[in-house]
Amino acid sequence: MTQPRSKIVSLAETPYYHCVSRCVRQAWLCGEDSYTGKNFDHRKPWLLDRLRLLGEVFAIDIAAYAIMSNHYHVVLHVDQARPRSWDRDEVIRRWRRLHMGDPLVRRYLRGELQTKKEYRRLDMIVNTWRDRLSSLSWFMKSLNEYIARKANQEDDCKGRFWEGRFKSQALLDNAALLSCMVYVDLNPVRAGISATLENSDFTSVQARIRRVAKEKSEDNTRPIPRLMPFRAGVELDDKTATLPFDLKEYIELVDWTGRIARRDKTGHIPKNTPRALSALQLTERRWRMLALEIQKEAITMFNGLDKLAAREKRGERKAA
Repeated sequence: MTQPRSKIVSLAETPYYHCVSRCVRQAWLCGEDSYTGKNFDHRKPWLLDRLRLLGEVFAIDIAAYAIMSNHYHVVLHVDQARPRSWDRDEVIRRWRRLHMGDPLVRRYLRGELQTKKEYRRLDMIVNTWRDRLSSLSWFMKSLNEYIARKANQEDDCKGRFWEGRFKSQALLDNAALLSCMVYVDLNPVRAGISATLENSDFTSVQARIRRVAKEKSEDNTRPIPRLMPFRAGVELDDKTATLPFDLKEYIELVDWTGRIARRDKTGHIPKNTPRALSALQLTERRWRMLALEIQKEAITMFNGLDKLAAREKRGERKAA
């Protein structure tokens, strides 16, 4: 049953959320429609470019994404504290990259405000924008509405492009976060669209691999969204939020899990459990259950270790 967003998004519980939006009637509005013969793959870069802009504007980090033919996934990190350090002009500058803004704000930018009453009203507007810049709902609204309008304009039609409401899933522990990111990055592999991570177009894992390769060569690839950095192997200031994993170990884990998911690749599964799983004290069997089975369920509040324990308990009862 659908739950109010306020019951799902609780930044006191977790800053990490998995969001999914699907095209209406699950139509292939971002891929090749076998019924009409039309191909809409050119719309996938629209989503990529918009994600890149929103990642620069909002106080929300992009941890993972996958853009498919009739839906997309994003794993987002909401940094509620970051906008508090932004002064009035910074908030205005960011918001106006997306919207025209209030007439009072435009007067302020022209230096036309004079009274304290006008400045008090200005600060009320700016504070509203500051809250929105760390809002998961406003991030998704700014993404989905833009793509819908652009697609409808291209099709010369009106009406819904996305289903009326995006789905969100709170990721309450590191096991849930890690398994969800891997699940998202493996979408093209599990769908049989791509055989390797390097060929998994419009995924964050491909972007991360290419970014590492670009650092070693002068490769001019398409601009990609700024992705949330991993904890290890980077020099960052104390204010930068990081994922609690190592990038190299993460890519190895995604590849290893992809080989498990692909039956024709079973003979190539590494014997040794990836270090990322060892750190979470997860066996291969438990990881497979978490990343490839439980993730398919409609879970709004996802505590990975608790879900594993509950699934294993149900299995014990059935065996008895």
